[in-house]
Amino acid sequence: MAPDRVGVDLETSHGYLLKEASSALRSAMEEVLAPLGMTVTRYSCLELLAQRPGLSNSELARGAFVTRQSMNVLLRALEAEGLVTRPAEAPVGKVLPTRLTPLGRRRLARASKAVREVEVRMLSGLTNAERTAALDILRSMVTALRAD
Repeated sequence: MAPDRVGVDLETSHGYLLKEASSALRSAMEEVLAPLGMTVTRYSCLELLAQRPGLSNSELARGAFVTRQSMNVLLRALEAEGLVTRPAEAPVGKVLPTRLTPLGRRRLARASKAVREVEVRMLSGLTNAERTAALDILRSMVTALRAD
């Protein structure tokens, strides 16, 4: 007789498989970004700023899944490298809106190309209908977990 099993079956756990996929994606992204002097977090920050110029430190931290403190350190480094600009003083309240510089846009373009290639590889075994279904399913999972 087998002892009582406590926990989840990793072979059939959606959460475990999702985490494994996330880890594999991150590793593949780090591999293509490293030669460009980028990390996934650095890339995420630049991509967020390209799509939503003027985001605050807090908004960028949430979007890149890091702490505000980590994002502040990253923004200072990006600013020192000339990839982003922030005003010396907040135009309104305490928020220092961050924007990409032309150099930041050029570096992001190379990184985005590399990341797109990883995503194409990740999705290569899926049909267009399956890709659409996967997006719907992932969005539904996020919505369900953030419901409270």
